[in-house]
Amino acid sequence: MKARVLFVCLGNICRSPMAEAVFRHEVQKAGLERVIEIDSAGTGDWHIGKPPHEGTRKLLDRLGISYAGMRARQFKADDYEIFDYVVCMDSKNERDVKETAGIQTDDAKVFKFMDLLPEKGVSDVPDPYYTGNFDEVYALVQEGCEALLARVKADLKL
Repeated sequence: MKARVLFVCLGNICRSPMAEAVFRHEVQKAGLERVIEIDSAGTGDWHIGKPPHEGTRKLLDRLGISYAGMRARQFKADDYEIFDYVVCMDSKNERDVKETAGIQTDDAKVFKFMDLLPEKGVSDVPDPYYTGNFDEVYALVQEGCEALLARVKADLKL
């Protein structure tokens, strides 16, 4: 059995590619890259085809986390059918994903990233495109990715 994880933010150049790269790194360290597939997308179309934001790239480079081959793409309705976990970086992304996928009710496979870290008391991952604070986002992403990996492993009974 496989699990497919999609991270979604607004432009797919800051938060979701950071989460994709960090989660991929964690999955590889756990030796689970054959059973967990990872991707990211944005709800907007402004950055399609572009690499991650310079701030995300610099942070990942500093930490030795690969983002090789990553290019921004837009979330599409089919993604909802393909992925088992659609992890949205904020409330607006979650609403946009549900609207695009035609989801009228709550669905366990679509959730906010910060739902993985309820003890933080924060509902949305701040957007470093506007705040410039990539380190703050990384700290949340790292901790959330560890929680997500534990959840996926439990769901797959690994």
